[in-house]
Amino acid sequence: MSSIALLTMAFSLGSAAAIEADVVIRGATLYDGTGKPGQVGDVAIKGERIVAVGKFEVAGKPRVLDATGLILTPGFIDLHTHSDFPLMDRATAANLNYLAQGVTTVVTGNCGFGPVDVPDYFARMEKLGQGCNVIHQVPHNAVRNKVMGNANRAPTADELQQMKDLVDDGMKAGAWGLATGLIYNPGAYAKTDELIALAKVAARHGGLYASHIRDESLEVMNALAEILAIAHKAGLRVHISHIKVSGRRAWGRAPDMIALIRRERKKGTPVTADQYPYMASSTSLAAMVIPPRYREGSAKELLARLDDAEVGPRIMKDIELLIDGRQGGKSLRIASYPPRRDWQGKDLDAIAAMEKKPLLDLVVEIQKNGGASVVSFGMKEEEVRLFMKEDWVATASDGASMLPAETVPHPRSYGCFPRKVGRYAIEDNILSLEKALRSCNGLPADILNLPKRGYLMPGYFADLVVFDPKTFRDRATFDQPHQYATGVVYLVVNGKLTINAGRFTGTRAGKVLRHARSK
Repeated sequence: MSSIALLTMAFSLGSAAAIEADVVIRGATLYDGTGKPGQVGDVAIKGERIVAVGKFEVAGKPRVLDATGLILTPGFIDLHTHSDFPLMDRATAANLNYLAQGVTTVVTGNCGFGPVDVPDYFARMEKLGQGCNVIHQVPHNAVRNKVMGNANRAPTADELQQMKDLVDDGMKAGAWGLATGLIYNPGAYAKTDELIALAKVAARHGGLYASHIRDESLEVMNALAEILAIAHKAGLRVHISHIKVSGRRAWGRAPDMIALIRRERKKGTPVTADQYPYMASSTSLAAMVIPPRYREGSAKELLARLDDAEVGPRIMKDIELLIDGRQGGKSLRIASYPPRRDWQGKDLDAIAAMEKKPLLDLVVEIQKNGGASVVSFGMKEEEVRLFMKEDWVATASDGASMLPAETVPHPRSYGCFPRKVGRYAIEDNILSLEKALRSCNGLPADILNLPKRGYLMPGYFADLVVFDPKTFRDRATFDQPHQYATGVVYLVVNGKLTINAGRFTGTRAGKVLRHARSK
């Protein structure tokens, strides 16, 4: 159905019979997820569903929420989170840092990490109760590790069949696709033919292939060519996770990336992407500065290579080259490192100077003590803005469910969505409000082929966010990231008020959403 038809249906109920509802939200400016401008109207909810949108008569005495001056839109769908394990933890299953951003559905299994046993994962989440809806993807790194360990080689025919069986089992249990992380171990060792074979399994179930592509820097065009080849040869929709150009040496490639994807889409290739609206990324220090070929096997084996008289110097030289490409360590900031909490929030160059140690020695010391997570300031603002203007780029955090702690993580886990909507659309007018909102709800629903969510329509599930456009902002910063977003007045998940008058109600109304074509 077209956007115009959706909007016409949504606002055509004025002459219908009186609506029976449990809750009516009155007087908001409604943005329906199609990318059309907002219109003032009301929304009626009965049970889990939206029953009316626009102007209508109401029967009985439902609860009425005044939303005059506020914006009402479908709840946000985060296509890329790493909340897999936090959502199985009672302390973080409510997902408050995402609810405060207006998020009503999160997707897990990203970058190839997460639970392989999909039924067990779903059962554990359902036992705890979830603050928002959860969608899972089969995680390639975890699948490969279960079958082959951290081995730098192609799978045997039997191993490939075992991996295909695990993907098939996951899809049958309700996963929505296959997700890869091709800079991480052991996924970095997978060749394209392996990925195509596994993607074909997901395709049989109508699934999606989502990927942290093989390179986001100097070889990013080749990495795009690989995911496009997977789309063509496996015959399924492909999705580029957190699209970016990372590292100063690679800046300038965003227009070429956009042009390539536009050409492919024009030819009918089903390719989309998501993005977090920040100039910094975040991952492990090892993934940033130690090439995958040295990370085979166990952590103990990596450390042995570092100490090896022959191999060690080669590793150090390669580490030095990668650090040099990160401004000599100035663009890499420690996010979490338990042995030295006082290093958190400081960049590698500053720590080396403070400790009076060579930078290479510092990196090796951190790795020998269990490694660290880092924030990497590697993107160019102009390129971040170019990507976000594309109609095929959704908003997604790449963050995780968490509570305030002594770490200094990337602020995206607390601020991604209000930053996109509040800063880039409302304040800076980099894109229209209706387009920014569509990137958070209707578009991700379309990318997933998610039924009955993502749009403001009668019959759809009542996942709704109502926010104040004057105060819907991210407060989390790189120096103080554990700051909840402001401005969400009401949040409805499956028809239940999860945030009321700006406060969490304690209700966990989220569901595990199983893929409809799974059998």
